Amino acid sequence: MARPSLTRDEILDTAADLVKQHGPEALTMRKLAAELGTAVTSIYWHVGNRESLLDELVRRTVADLGEFRPVGRTPTERVVSVARVLRRRLRAHPHLIAMVHERGLTERMFMPARQALVREVHAAGLRGAAAAEAVRAVQFQVVGFVLVERNRERAPVQQPAEEATTAYEDPALARAFARPVNQERLFVTSVQALTRSLLETPSETPPETPPENK
Repeated sequence: MARPSLTRDEILDTAADLVKQHGPEALTMRKLAAELGTAVTSIYWHVGNRESLLDELVRRTVADLGEFRPVGRTPTERVVSVARVLRRRLRAHPHLIAMVHERGLTERMFMPARQALVREVHAAGLRGAAAAEAVRAVQFQVVGFVLVERNRERAPVQQPAEEATTAYEDPALARAFARPVNQERLFVTSVQALTRSLLETPSETPPETPPENK
């Protein structure tokens, strides 16, 4: 018999936890029912079948990534603040983000961040293709950085390269290479540099891609 206290939100919360811990493939109606201590039919009654459940999890994930409130005195500072929040939210929901992507809703997921970034590049004076290029560059930087972080976290512990002992006759550089990477600081540094190059020296249109070498 289903528990009297079972609610739709409880089902969705438990399903989200399963996806977060084990990935979307681990989410089955039987496993979810076992976690909740209820019957599979009760879950069907509350949320429908597995596809409906996944759709609802995607909607919740998109909503959770929702609103962005830039902070800072300049467009560059505010763009960096949006990038930092986006990175933090993507890292907090890796399996759910993957599920959103697999269901073809990545663009919808990024829309709130994109809208915030568009406002800032407009404030910096960019319009049209140059504005679109700036927004996409920042988004790609965030997503690429998060992917690298995730791969590093899953990889075996890496040994320092032999060159770190000499570090090009720069002892301070050698010591820096030997220390663990401060990922937050590196992220902010890279986004700041990218954003300044895009906003503080804006061009009328983005540069054309050079032809491939024959």
